[in-house]
Amino acid sequence: MSTATPFNPPPLQGSARLWGTIAVSLATFMNVLDSSIANVSLPAIAGDLGVSANQGTWVITSFGVANAIALPLTGWLSQRFGQVRLFITSVLLFVLSSWLCGLAPNMTMLIIFRVMQGFVAGPMIPLSQGLLLSSYPPALAGLAMGLWAITTLVAPVVGPLLGGWITDNINWSWIFYINIPFGLLSAFMVWSIYRKRESVIRKLPIDSVGLGLLVIWVGALQIMLDKGKELDWFHSPEVVGLGLVALVGCAIFLAWELTAEHPVVDLHLFKRRNFWSGTLAIAVGYGLFFGNVVLLPLWLQQFMGYPSIDAGMLLAPVGLLAIILSPIVGKNVNRVDPRWLASFAFVVFAVVLLMRSQFNTQADFGTMMLPTIIQGIAMAFFFIPLSVILLSGITPDKIPAASGLSSFVRIVAGSFGTSIATTVWQDRAAMHHAQLAESIHQGSATATQVLAGMRNAGLTPEQALAQVSRLIDQQAYMLAIDDVFFASAMIFLLLIPVVWFARPKLAGSAGGAGGSGSNVDAAVGAH
Repeated sequence: MSTATPFNPPPLQGSARLWGTIAVSLATFMNVLDSSIANVSLPAIAGDLGVSANQGTWVITSFGVANAIALPLTGWLSQRFGQVRLFITSVLLFVLSSWLCGLAPNMTMLIIFRVMQGFVAGPMIPLSQGLLLSSYPPALAGLAMGLWAITTLVAPVVGPLLGGWITDNINWSWIFYINIPFGLLSAFMVWSIYRKRESVIRKLPIDSVGLGLLVIWVGALQIMLDKGKELDWFHSPEVVGLGLVALVGCAIFLAWELTAEHPVVDLHLFKRRNFWSGTLAIAVGYGLFFGNVVLLPLWLQQFMGYPSIDAGMLLAPVGLLAIILSPIVGKNVNRVDPRWLASFAFVVFAVVLLMRSQFNTQADFGTMMLPTIIQGIAMAFFFIPLSVILLSGITPDKIPAASGLSSFVRIVAGSFGTSIATTVWQDRAAMHHAQLAESIHQGSATATQVLAGMRNAGLTPEQALAQVSRLIDQQAYMLAIDDVFFASAMIFLLLIPVVWFARPKLAGSAGGAGGSGSNVDAAVGAH
């Protein structure tokens, strides 16, 4: 391995910094947007390509699996090919694969192109953090993280709304075609501004065994999480087989990577207390957040009668306060201990979920929107301080590896969160349904009165019982989602001590006195 001193260019100045921020953020926004924009278009895609709705979900699964595999490879790839070169190549290949996705004549080809799209998208987000941090002086590192966070917060909200509008008014192919002009513009701007700021390239050998093991166990795990609910989890031999492959593959992968001379994933980063505590907190928190974000629109559409566009509008305001507060949090994260800021985020998340745990079937639009608006505060205080904590003390050449590895853990946690939340919701709904149904019997005066009223309204006895069954379903799923919200709130509060395992000030970090300021300086290293 080369022992050359890493090239640490000075921060960008003036308009170059502004345009560099826009260029990198544009690629990040495009990437995050594409992970959610296809969700609402699945029925149209499945219908046009002549497959079932269940087969159509592979459009999402294939992207997620490939993306999860590519993320932890970012560190090795950036050292092998250079951060700037790898970022621009990823953006251009993302544009190409988006174009091919739009042209796909059948589901098989679409899945192949989505795998390609997910894989090349992997390095973009971790590298965007590294490039932005290199563009700003240490005193403004928090602001850089705040600006970066805005794109990752807004894109998931815009995705379903934009995807639904494009599918209804144009054609689903355009959810992929819209990436082309923005991707080309971003690649050109990044090349123009950053081409002379390339990182040191090391001729590292390819860890083919580690790469193969990574593909096997991550692929098996992601497919198991995506298909588990559909196949009734471990009652299915297929899910059991995938789980065993993932477990054994992960164990062998860990043993190999910890002893390999040139590992494809630098697991030694977990020796750093700030890295593992920050990564654990952001992963579990994101898993809880993402699981609840998936559940809420499902409940609204299936049991509250909300059309998809209204459910999307109810979730959209989460970005309002996040956009306003993220730059403020970023500018001040070097003045306040980031552990306090992250703890505040967890408290606000808990408050929001406790508010939602009081929902009932009579809740109006405004009642449901209020917690969503408040949640924007938590979002602004969540990503930035935790990113500063987990990147503190890491040298610039290691930032892509650290960011890629933490992003990988976060995305896998998001998959776990979605699967666990939906499964618990279904199980709790079945329990509440059984308990509510027990009260419907001939000896119950209330039940007898309700059924008599329905028959007097012209319903047959069978129709009256069917209507009561639907009401029980609605109440059961409402009680179940309240249970999930309450449990999630408690887990957020339990996460607060995890953040405090991180050190307030790393020995030898730049920045002089003061705990949190040093963390920000350490996060950008020599930059």
